Amino acid sequence: MTPDVLRQVMEEMIPFNRYLGVKLTEVRKGFARLEVPYREELVGDPMRPALHGGVLSALADTAGGAAVWAGLDDDMARVSTIDLRIDYLRPARLVTVIAEATVVRLGNRVGVADVRMFNVDAPNDTIATGKGVYNIMKKKDSLGFGL
Repeated sequence: MTPDVLRQVMEEMIPFNRYLGVKLTEVRKGFARLEVPYREELVGDPMRPALHGGVLSALADTAGGAAVWAGLDDDMARVSTIDLRIDYLRPARLVTVIAEATVVRLGNRVGVADVRMFNVDAPNDTIATGKGVYNIMKKKDSLGFGL
């Protein structure tokens, strides 16, 4: 899948990503960098204040899936989440949040990505980490010709 097509899928074709305002800012084989700009609707703790943990989780999941997808040579393949783990390390402040995902294992049926998230104005301060495991469905699998 070309970077432009992957960007269109991530930003425009998935309604939840569109609602969050997800932007795919960098993509290469086995790597994706996505961001979610701050909006008041994304606050989870107004007393602190901090972004909602679900925003971070969704961003990590999307970034990991995008990185796995970007690592595939099959343009017709699809990716879906099997498992996702998030470790929240510090509050996400009310600014743009960035997720960088790197594929650590890419097999025929499963891909695994590590994700690191940080605020745009503090790239060295990790606010959360994640690991996503993704099912890889090739076109022939969906037609019933796969193993």
